[in-house]
Amino acid sequence: MHIDSTMIHPELRRAAALIRFFWPSFTERKYRLAKVANEKLKGKCRSPLAYEQIIITRQDNSQLRLCIYSPLQPKEDVPGLLWLHGGGYALGTPEQDELFIQRFVHASNCVVVAPDYRLSIDAPYPAALEDSYAALLWLKKHGPAYGVRTDQLMVGGDSAGGGLAVALTLLAQDQKEVAIAFQMPLYPMLDDRMNTLSATDNDGPLWNSKSNATSWRLYLGPLFQTDQVPIYAAPARCRDLTGLPPACSYVGSIEPFRDEVIDYFERLSATGNDVRLRVFDGCFHGFDIVCAKTAIARDAKDFLMTHFLYATEHYFTAQPPE
Repeated sequence: MHIDSTMIHPELRRAAALIRFFWPSFTERKYRLAKVANEKLKGKCRSPLAYEQIIITRQDNSQLRLCIYSPLQPKEDVPGLLWLHGGGYALGTPEQDELFIQRFVHASNCVVVAPDYRLSIDAPYPAALEDSYAALLWLKKHGPAYGVRTDQLMVGGDSAGGGLAVALTLLAQDQKEVAIAFQMPLYPMLDDRMNTLSATDNDGPLWNSKSNATSWRLYLGPLFQTDQVPIYAAPARCRDLTGLPPACSYVGSIEPFRDEVIDYFERLSATGNDVRLRVFDGCFHGFDIVCAKTAIARDAKDFLMTHFLYATEHYFTAQPPE
């Protein structure tokens, strides 16, 4: 799927040209270099929110850092949101998504838990999913101390974080330890097979087929390009979406993930679920972040916040008995 400049939304064309020139694709070397720069973001909150870092212990006795964001004036009976950052599973920190987090907290007084999950260049699947699930269980157990109501736990994330959010809904449903009321996987990374029209030979800005292949190879390790990939690694492989929580997402029309996101939401809707999906014409991957001040990015944010607030008023799921 060749993406020429005429296919790109006019507001995004200048940024697209710069991205293509300076950062045509992600490689393993670039991931490792970017990781060093990203380390400087850790532990530095730039949002006007209450911010706390919690350390929990993994089963192997290593440590997982959780970033807790909440209103400066705490409220009671608020939603608890587990938010998972993007970065192709190989890059990123919770702090990079503070603009997303700030909007959610200001709109609903919710409490957000953002785990610093392990990255694929250090530990491939299932490390990131295990960390995300541990953070979700922490939110269930400790959320009430922050005013969180346990019947309104939500998950969300962007890009790879969106893929993790979808995987978590599958895992949580099967494990039956924690119930999720709502999911917000924004332009999620779902299908390792990369055989849809939008994912084939896509040369779009910021994220293209080359970056996609590199990231799936790093994330899946020896499972890459085999038929042994679990649904918890690549949720597009799951055929039965019955019983999953309501969902909201958006995706760009020219990005590699377009077709897999549309397919997932269509199949989720076919089960009778309440889903909301919008495809933004002429938009590339992550347009809402890299071109945040454009009208179309504001439109995407408004769409998301409208349905997030609807979810806070309408979606509740009781936790399973201990």
